[in-house]
Amino acid sequence: MATKTYAGKTIEVTDEGYLVNANEWSTEIAHEIAKEEGLTLSDKHLAVLNFIREKHAKGETLTIRAISKSGIVDIKGFYELFPGAPLKLASKIAGIPKPSSCV
Repeated sequence: MATKTYAGKTIEVTDEGYLVNANEWSTEIAHEIAKEEGLTLSDKHLAVLNFIREKHAKGETLTIRAISKSGIVDIKGFYELFPGAPLKLASKIAGIPKPSSCV
């Protein structure tokens, strides 16, 4: 475990940079994590992040397919918003644990 300072708050993170406590997340923190990852968040990014947080809060398993069925973005759009490993990256920025489906 480590700590990082985002939006003026010291937050505990895992060795991979995921927030330990999802309740410490805020949109300001999301913007700072995204900046570290080379992204600038748009309203579309935030809509996807909020969808991911809602699914996580309900204990639902997150998959790229579930996100593509959200009505917010399709699979291609998800990869465009979060290049590389979109589910892993979006989960990190959304302040939730790394999905078990991600290596």
